[in-house]
Amino acid sequence: MRQIIEDMAEHLVKVPGVIGVLLGGSRARGEHRPESDWDLGVYYRGGLDLAALRALAGPEVEVAGPGGWGPWVNGGAWLRVDGIAVDWILRDLDRVEQVWADCREGRYEVGVQAGHPLGFWSPCYAGEVAYGQVLADPTRELTSLRRQTEVYPEPLREQLMAGAWEAEFLVGAATKGAARADSLYVSLCLSRAVGVLVQALFAWDRRWCLNEKGALEVAERLPGLPGDFGPRVRGLLGSQGGTAEQLTATVARARALVEETLVLLRG
Repeated sequence: MRQIIEDMAEHLVKVPGVIGVLLGGSRARGEHRPESDWDLGVYYRGGLDLAALRALAGPEVEVAGPGGWGPWVNGGAWLRVDGIAVDWILRDLDRVEQVWADCREGRYEVGVQAGHPLGFWSPCYAGEVAYGQVLADPTRELTSLRRQTEVYPEPLREQLMAGAWEAEFLVGAATKGAARADSLYVSLCLSRAVGVLVQALFAWDRRWCLNEKGALEVAERLPGLPGDFGPRVRGLLGSQGGTAEQLTATVARARALVEETLVLLRG
């Protein structure tokens, strides 16, 4: 299968507009299972020849052009090769390079994107390159960018850690929702508060966070983090209760967790 993927990458870089192809996801990190998808980042610049890309994918595959999957995930295609899912994920290289420049200056965005309940955090673009494997790169641009992103920018680290203040603000907001027994509002506040903390903890460890999936499992194993962080988060989000009294008690536990984590981050 690996040879099929490498051959596919070589065909993809012949599509006008495509600059390079990167293997991403669990396959690139060596964390995959036999049934895991093969995620191919297809990096392009300027006008992308969608007709050529669709011809390569085949008539039975729908290819979404730039923006077809939303402002951040962009576009791509879902294929099946020998019964295994192969995903093409379009990435505008100019935009990725701009995000990387922002990261080096400590700037980031959080955009609304379907499939990302915590939002799409722009540093993901740099993290994808840092953790990816270059499969096809005729101009060596991806190889150069990957080498750069291996070093986590200190200005970005500082800003993501500083942004953890939002978790404290959200817990305060959840307190009011708990008094009204507003389960939905409390749940949204607490889940986002945890997500913000996890983003900050990844930065604290100088580790790229690519998305919400599996992020808690990674965060709770970070060196220096109290071993009860993960179990406490699961307790909060898994059984928050439905009455005002139950929700208030849950929010109080969340407040304690947030305060302890902020002490660690600000240490």
